[in-house]
Amino acid sequence: MADSMALGQEINVQAPAKVNLCIRVLGRLPNGYHELWSLMHSVDVFDHLKIRLNPDHDRIHITCDNHTLPVDQRNLVYRAVEAVLGRADRSVGVDIELQKAIPLAAGLGGGSSDAAATIYGLSHLLNLEWELSHMSEVGAELGSDIPFFFQAPCAVVRGWGQEVIPCTLKGQRWVVLVNPGFPIETKWAYEQLAGCRSDVLPLSTWTASVEEGSSLSWDEIIEAMENDFEPSLFPVYPILGFIKEKLRALGARAALLSGSGATVFGVFDDPEGAKAAATQLRNDTQWLVFDAPMGSTGLSHTPILHETSTEGLPV
Repeated sequence: MADSMALGQEINVQAPAKVNLCIRVLGRLPNGYHELWSLMHSVDVFDHLKIRLNPDHDRIHITCDNHTLPVDQRNLVYRAVEAVLGRADRSVGVDIELQKAIPLAAGLGGGSSDAAATIYGLSHLLNLEWELSHMSEVGAELGSDIPFFFQAPCAVVRGWGQEVIPCTLKGQRWVVLVNPGFPIETKWAYEQLAGCRSDVLPLSTWTASVEEGSSLSWDEIIEAMENDFEPSLFPVYPILGFIKEKLRALGARAALLSGSGATVFGVFDDPEGAKAAATQLRNDTQWLVFDAPMGSTGLSHTPILHETSTEGLPV
């Protein structure tokens, strides 16, 4: 670990969204979390974080362009800063500007990705020389989706999110994300799921083959896409099922609820098809719609900038 501290410097980090190409919810673990099996993939829709070490104070100061998001200890970014500084035994002021594009409570992992980006960026600023595996351990203490983002763009996630097995999907695909404009609280979604099913189906043999092979085809993934939350959430929110059907009608090879919702996404073979579907949905509805490539990288950042730099956030 380096002894010097990069005071007066800043770093910009992109925090990608994610979708669950498959999510199975299994039994409860002793720590209270549900055991999961999920195939996750990042999507090129990004929040942006400008992280700066400030020698003029010793507080954590976060600003966000989405004023509904708390910026105190309730925010995963705030807790990520605390975790890094605690592990590194450092006391220094940290200023963070968070620009949100990923909607809140949407099943797209925005808060978890922001926390991972914070750990990643702050460890670089402090010259901690942490391996990604160590950053992942820090993230696992804060939230179940965070470790994935250190292994993005594609990985199997097991346990309560701390077991991450990177894999590769051959070929590029494009995605249309459709958010109907309301949040779904994760804890409530799990309660709905528990109340609607009498037993837990075992994992298929396909999931074992995914873990054993490092490279997968989109054709086999599209055939196997499923989300255990859909049967319990679609009756409560019929609009989610309607969006799924609409995406298929507009040419998506497959469509699925991401995580515990409320975002539904469609997978397209080409950017033209994704763009046309997204344009029609924007014209016909008030939904929040994104069209973007499936992610090709994990967390990324600009070079560390000196105090005199005027460079803004990446676009």
